[in-house]
Formats: sequence, C-alpha cells, structure tokens
Amino acid sequence: MSAIAENGPLVADTTIASSLGPEPWNAPWWKVANGDYPTFFYMILIHALALAGLIFFPMPGWKVVLATFAIAWVGGLGVTVCYHRALAHRAVQLNPVVRHFLIFFAQFCGSGSPDSWTANHRQHHAKVETPEDISSPAIGGFWWSHLRWLWQAGNVPLSRWCPDLDRPQYRFWNRMQIPVLAISLFVWIPFGWAAFFWLGPMRLVASLHAQCFVNSIAHMRPDAKPGEDSSQNIWWLGFLQFLQGENWHANHHARPASARLGWTFWQVDFGWYAIVVLEKLGLASKVRRIS
Repeated sequence: MSAIAENGPLVADTTIASSLGPEPWNAPWWKVANGDYPTFFYMILIHALALAGLIFFPMPGWKVVLATFAIAWVGGLGVTVCYHRALAHRAVQLNPVVRHFLIFFAQFCGSGSPDSWTANHRQHHAKVETPEDISSPAIGGFWWSHLRWLWQAGNVPLSRWCPDLDRPQYRFWNRMQIPVLAISLFVWIPFGWAAFFWLGPMRLVASLHAQCFVNSIAHMRPDAKPGEDSSQNIWWLGFLQFLQGENWHANHHARPASARLGWTFWQVDFGWYAIVVLEKLGLASKVRRIS
C-alpha cells in the first residue's frame, strides 16, 4: 500500500528538481543544488562545533546532560508524532496547541519546516527505491541517503506533495525556521561554554543523525532485490532515537497509515504511547489503528 494513498490520487511523476542534473547523487559531495548554501554551511558549522565540544567539554555535568537529552527527547516526539504520523500520514489528528508545540520542538532540534518535511516524506513513500525517491541508498548510496540529499536533492514541489499544508499556520513555521534554529544553537551561551556546546551543536548533530539513520541504514536490507522496498526494522537503532518507534521502519512501510509503528509488546514505541496518552486526555483524535 502506498503511503500516498490516503493523501490523494497519484498524478504524473515528478522528478527531483535539482540543479545538479537528473542524477545529483553522482555529483561531488560539496556541490550545492539550487543555491542551498545555508543548509550546506549549517551542516558544516554544527558538525565542526560539535567536534570542538566533544574535545573540550566531554564531561559537562549531569544537569547539562539531562537538559540536552530532555530537549532532544521532546524534539524527537515532535518529529515522530507530529511531522511523521500526524502530518505526513494523517494517522492521528492532534489538538492545535499540541501540534504547534511539537512543531516548535521538531524545528528547534533541526528537523526543518513541517511542509517540506511532509513533502519529502510523502514523495519518498510514493517513489521508494527509484530515482525519484529523494533519499534512497539503493540509488545514491549510504552518504547520499544519510546526509547529502539535504543540500543536493533540490526541492520537492510542495503543491504536489502537501497541498493540505498550504495554510498560514504552516507557512508561519516555514518563515520561522532560521530564527528558531539560530535560537536553538546560540541561546545557551550565557549558561557557559559546556552548556553551549552540548545544548547547541552537539544536540543538533545527534538529533540529525538519529533521524537520518532511518533514511540510510533502515533502507539497506541486505536481501532486498533491485527496485524492491528495502526498509527494515533495526532494534538497536531505537536506542539512538529514545525508543520512540522510528526504528521499526519495515513495519511502517508495510502499514504507513497506522499511527502505531511498534506492533508487539517488545517493539517499544514511545511515540505510540504518547499518542495513546494524548487521546485519553482528549488532545488527539482520529487515531488510525491498522493492525
């Protein structure tokens, strides 16, 4: 079942609109598509700062570590519950206050605007493991699917893949992306350099890679045939994602309309548990339980 089935009928194929040509994964990694230098330099900046923080402040104190994990945890919920399950697949409808709270923290942890995230993800599902899949390792290799597509794939047309998010409330977050990221990176400076590095670039890099592993290794099933959906469940990846459920990726691709990603009691899925709690509190509705 295509993930786009619940989002409207498919129309004519839409190729990746990259200025690097029809096969941008063959370009050198430092080439930037469509003038997207802000993304490229942001990636270099946070990685360089994170490395410096790891070298000079490897032990920042338990308060800083706890705050870092707490913010990253809420940001992860913003991605898996709001961006992924609620917006991209409409598997749950969130109360507007909860929805925008989670959007803020998803953006605060570097996951971009909700409309572009949704468009990219819907195209990925509809065109999985083809040249039109924006982040397929089967087409571009590990580093393409893990990071390079972010500044080399070009723009997925929002009007094609997420016309339902063409609303002021989501366009607002599109405009807020750079200010929120700037605050997320630099607001910690008054609390000391250890707090700056851990709560800023180190948190952003960790959140980035935890999410990108779903695009890369979670789509590198060894026995997958050419052109076949290569999604796989990876139990240990859950520990890098706070056990929030995104590591059960084969489950998700098998039933993308389901709000539940972990199907058994041992497939821990805190994103699903959060949705159940929100539903009981009257803050989530129309929960799709496809088993």
